[in-house]
Amino acid sequence: MSSRTDQGNAILLLGVDGGGTRCRARLADLSGVILGQGLAGPANIRLGLQQSLAAVTAVTSLCLEQAGLNGDACKIIACLALAGACEPSTRSQAQASPLPFYRAMFTSDARAACVGAHAGRDGAIIIVGTGSVGWGIVGGREFRVGGWGFPLSNEGSGAWLGCELLRQVLRARDGLTPWTGLLRSVFQNFQSDAHSIVRWMGTAGSRDYASLAPIIVAHAEEKDEAALHLMKAAGAHVDAKAERLRELGAVRMSLMGGLRERMGPYVSDQTRARLVPPLGDALSGALRLARAEAVRLHPDMADTHV
Repeated sequence: MSSRTDQGNAILLLGVDGGGTRCRARLADLSGVILGQGLAGPANIRLGLQQSLAAVTAVTSLCLEQAGLNGDACKIIACLALAGACEPSTRSQAQASPLPFYRAMFTSDARAACVGAHAGRDGAIIIVGTGSVGWGIVGGREFRVGGWGFPLSNEGSGAWLGCELLRQVLRARDGLTPWTGLLRSVFQNFQSDAHSIVRWMGTAGSRDYASLAPIIVAHAEEKDEAALHLMKAAGAHVDAKAERLRELGAVRMSLMGGLRERMGPYVSDQTRARLVPPLGDALSGALRLARAEAVRLHPDMADTHV
């Protein structure tokens, strides 16, 4: 292993995983030794390109600081796995932006998570976090199910759960559905004023809606009827993605994201039978992709094992 002080002009790998809630990064050398890690704010480039790139820059600085390195003294090949990077025009804008890297490649956080979950082998993932998406890699083919952005897509996600919760609160207020402890508690948080919910909705983003998901999970554990209905509905959306991924050829599947453990009891037996624990996360996948890019640029590095 190279020491922290002799990395000058060395090629290093940076993996970044950026979503609607946070941005994480790992810096490694070509042998896979982790030199530094960092955490910053949201990095969904569809929702805010400059904010996302600022978060990327911030986590990169944290990684370099932890590693005791000067960014100008090394060549960083970065895989920036960011939510929103599947959208062509947004990705083009990101690629045209100045970044402090020797080489930067943009890909989706879902693709990196799939690569990480199955250590580069065939398989599929369903992310259930602030957003939700299915991604599969089979025989060199890649396919996506859902994840087209909140509020039109991302069913079963934390943001979707929060939105559905407030919809049920308003229905209860109008006498269209019975009150439950969950619905009444949330309504009271808005001063029992429907107009307060509407005002909040005017500026709320996916992260704000997703902040309501833990309340639903907690009430579901107490058998609140509305909470159980919402969690079962979210589980049904996960089931639908899992079935489509199976139709496309995926055999191994992993649940990932902040709601992964909470969602397990609400998916079908068929889905549960296909699930395997992820071998890695989006950051490990991003580092694999960064290393593949390093080998593409410098084929002589192919025999440097991770």
